[in-house]
Amino acid sequence: MDKLQAMRTFVRVVEAGSFSAVAHEADTTQSAVSKQVAALERELGARLLTRTTRSLALTEEGEHYFEQARRLVAEIAEAEGALRRGEQQLTGWLRIAASVGFGRLKLMPLVQSFLAEHPAVKIDLRLSDSFIDLVEQGIDVAVRLGDLPDSNLIARRVGTSYRMLMAHRNYVRSLPKGKQAPRVPDDLVDHNCIVYTELAMRNAWSFTAGPGAAEPVGTTRIVRVEGNLQTNSSEVMRASVLAGMGIGYSPNWLFDDELASGEVQRILPDWEAIAIPIHLVSPQERRHSAKVRAFVDHVGKAMAPG
Repeated sequence: MDKLQAMRTFVRVVEAGSFSAVAHEADTTQSAVSKQVAALERELGARLLTRTTRSLALTEEGEHYFEQARRLVAEIAEAEGALRRGEQQLTGWLRIAASVGFGRLKLMPLVQSFLAEHPAVKIDLRLSDSFIDLVEQGIDVAVRLGDLPDSNLIARRVGTSYRMLMAHRNYVRSLPKGKQAPRVPDDLVDHNCIVYTELAMRNAWSFTAGPGAAEPVGTTRIVRVEGNLQTNSSEVMRASVLAGMGIGYSPNWLFDDELASGEVQRILPDWEAIAIPIHLVSPQERRHSAKVRAFVDHVGKAMAPG
């Protein structure tokens, strides 16, 4: 059995969703394609696909194997293509992960410009506000916001964002008579606060006094806030703040345009915002990928200050 060819066939069967489609592509029979996949399964000692008369589905083992096989097949195609052309044109799939809000607002324009520069590259962009395992999911590059735990991932810092209190101007304008926007952190207990549950601190919000605060510079306050909405979605956080539902504790990039226009206002500006490092991370085995290096360089250059 030609194992590499069998892997290519398996990957294409999963991508196409049928044996017959791959047989048509390869100008062969459906039986021949099915036999290649069956031989690969025997070689691996694992069932990769469940077959019915109408559909195919990956088994749990097949899901894990597919991500690794697709990556390997793509890398071999990239290397062979570069040799044939005698150049380093980037080709094949690049799998990128980010949080939903950052991916939509900040990463998508960079994905668009990267694809314009490298038209033979295909990007699989996966957005989730939950933590994902890069190796298990077959991710080439992921955006990570915040301090990185010790790991064997390759990381490059590409920027900094700032977490700060924000509210829509309509929320501030609609406060009952005699009630004002918070002036000190403890005032937050009297306001409706929108809690983002993916943060480790959840509703225990921490603040540090800056030069304009009434308390000595560096004084720390932790306030346990409450509200009628909590969410694990940055998009819901953004929408609820823009709807004037309450005060959010959010990265500045989630509201860059609205902050610039004054539609969203920073609350407690005399208390320092929390700096959040932005890293691009990749598994160790992706360190030699030309596509990964090119994408990381592209994002790093675009996000560099000035």
